[in-house]
This record gives sequence, C-alpha cells and structure tokens, in this order.
Amino acid sequence: MLDDINKRVFLLKMLTREPDERLRDVVLSLANTGMFTPKEGKRILKELERDGYIVEGELSVKGMIEAKKAEEEFKL
Repeated sequence: MLDDINKRVFLLKMLTREPDERLRDVVLSLANTGMFTPKEGKRILKELERDGYIVEGELSVKGMIEAKKAEEEFKL
C-alpha cells in the first residue's frame, strides 16, 4: 500500500475523474483544493507513472487496486 496520502488521493481522483478530464486537469483540480501545488502534483504524477500505477494516462491494474483501497479508506 502506498504510504503517501497525496499519491493515494491522486489515484482516487484518477478513479473518479470524468471521461473528458486529462491528467493535467487532475493535477490542477487537486492543486485547486490546496492538496499540493501544481509543481508537486506533476512530481507525484511522474512518480506514479514511474512506479507503474499510471500507464499511458490511465490507471494500471496496480493503480486501480490502490485507488480502490484509497476509496475504502476515505469513506466515512
């Protein structure tokens, strides 16, 4: 499981994003909430891509599993 809450939130946003939302939109959306700066968001995105959670702009199976875990974790 990912230890970084920002990465888990990023993956959760990827899971729930609208079909027309691009990766840039996801970064800016989370930055607008104050979660992190756009620069930090781009760094997180690159790390998630490097680690195989996001492939070609979509969640990989590994990313989908972590996003579902995050979804369960953040349900109240």
